[in-house]
Amino acid sequence: MANNKEKTYWPHMILGFLIVGITLSYWTVKSASSLPVQESNEYMLKYQIADMNINEIIERKMAFDKNYDINIIDVETMVMKDNVNSKVHQVDPVKLKQGINTFNYTILKKDGTAVSNANVTFLLTRPHTVKDDKLVENIPFEEGRFHIGDINITKPGRYTLQLRAKVGETIGYSQIPAYLKP
Repeated sequence: MANNKEKTYWPHMILGFLIVGITLSYWTVKSASSLPVQESNEYMLKYQIADMNINEIIERKMAFDKNYDINIIDVETMVMKDNVNSKVHQVDPVKLKQGINTFNYTILKKDGTAVSNANVTFLLTRPHTVKDDKLVENIPFEEGRFHIGDINITKPGRYTLQLRAKVGETIGYSQIPAYLKP
């Protein structure tokens, strides 16, 4: 009978790799599930609805842009220096103030006459989250403009001012960056 006293460690090594693999799998699932997932609100719609109807949305937007312009008025903007490495022109963000803010928009035909019969919806949102959204529907037309009042902003940081205007079968969108300094 041969006396084999030489130990083999490969079963321990396989068991060790298995334990490490299970531990790393558990850690990956736990860390991935702890990150919040936020829905996009592009076109002021849920992502799934916008994705299913994107061709119709783009056609209506193009028809609106051909006949009308949306402008924000009576706001102070922050002058931003353009990124020299980017060819995309950045719009100067609207300067927000702590507390109550008001916004005024005009919807003009291409000939310069004001549109008063538009169905206008306003959304104040933060990029990458819908937690602090403030939605105002059926904005009234007062004194030649659509007036959104009493929007209370308390948290400093980046915001986006979104406006959707429906005139007949056409729908126009305005998306303007905004910022509240700490």
